[in-house]
Amino acid sequence: MQSSRKIHYGWVVVGITCLVLLTSAGIRSTPGILMVPLEEEFHWSRATIALAVSINLIMYGCIGPFAAAVMERFGIRRSVLCALTLVGVGVASTALMREVWQLIVMWGVLVGAGTGFLATVLSATIASRWFTARRGLVIGILSGGASTGQLLFLPVMANITAAYGWRTTVISIALVVCFVAPLVAFLLRDRPSDVGLMPYGETGVPKPAAPVTGNPVALAFRTLGHAVHYKDFWLLAGTYFICGASTNGLIGTHLIPACMDHGYTAVTGATLLATMGVFNFIGTTSSGWLADKFDNRWLLFTYYALRGLSLMYLPFSFTDFYTMTLFAMFYGLDWFATVSPTVRMLTNTFGREKSGMVYGWVFTAHQLGGASAAFFGGLLRENFGGYMEAFMLSGTLCLGAAIAALFIGGGRKAPDRATPAVAAAA
Repeated sequence: MQSSRKIHYGWVVVGITCLVLLTSAGIRSTPGILMVPLEEEFHWSRATIALAVSINLIMYGCIGPFAAAVMERFGIRRSVLCALTLVGVGVASTALMREVWQLIVMWGVLVGAGTGFLATVLSATIASRWFTARRGLVIGILSGGASTGQLLFLPVMANITAAYGWRTTVISIALVVCFVAPLVAFLLRDRPSDVGLMPYGETGVPKPAAPVTGNPVALAFRTLGHAVHYKDFWLLAGTYFICGASTNGLIGTHLIPACMDHGYTAVTGATLLATMGVFNFIGTTSSGWLADKFDNRWLLFTYYALRGLSLMYLPFSFTDFYTMTLFAMFYGLDWFATVSPTVRMLTNTFGREKSGMVYGWVFTAHQLGGASAAFFGGLLRENFGGYMEAFMLSGTLCLGAAIAALFIGGGRKAPDRATPAVAAAA
């Protein structure tokens, strides 16, 4: 059956997953647009609103390892549908809020938990299950889908907010979720064997996957118990913490407010983030191709070092729109570029079956870093009246991550199987 198909169904799954990821990314980037309107209407401080964003990022990250375990236990399609429902309810309910605790519950908890299932953990799981060949490229494409979400959503949402108010924006987002959910129900499949195929790049007769039993929470923690004995886990988690702090937490949350502090409009800031999305799609897809061919440690070193230098340049780029655009282009090239090398090194160390859940724990570190930067970025702005200190600190941390990446042991290509210790534990 596999040989009779011109296009492997795995590529259809990649397409649907890209649509889900770009929708999730668009939703997660919304706080940067809503921050100033909420501040003006409800008179909440920017640090208070940033606290809700931090909780969102913590939920988004902490759900990761359990999301991977739930997908193993109940299937990808059902898990994604439940997550989309949770996100839709949380976003739509935001239009009715009047108190800050409601923002925290609806945007921080509900949307954060829902989007946690629709994150790069989903990308890693899809790539590991459906692809043996081209896995790095697939991860790059799926990661690029998230940046495309910014490209499509941010300028539109910024213009809707400016013209009709922030409530119209959140209702529009909820309608997009209602459009995506039926496509997931009809087209997404859990495994290649569900459509009579082997993973892309393999030949043979597909066999139904053995049913997964047990408590997903216990499975996730058991996987963590094995992972913590590996140096690579701690190095990748540490560098990913800094990755999250320097992307989602700082730039994703505070770039638009920083632009407005310098006299630019929210639409201008959203345009810069969209520009990052364009160049990030190029950089992330290229990174996936490079991760299949080169030592991933040096790739991470390059990405973190360039990101650190660009963040140190950012405070001096607000002089005019052209220098800001130069930053957006340069920074955007490696926004998500770290994903493919990180996932490949985890797969080299822990094997295909465990890599999704281990990546979930590493991704938790990523989001904890993002949450920290979202909160402390707002706090530093309140104390110093600007973002200079936050940008410089983040750039310095990225340079440290670049050096740490060189000490990771799983950088080179390795056979796609679990290491003996992990395999025995499975």
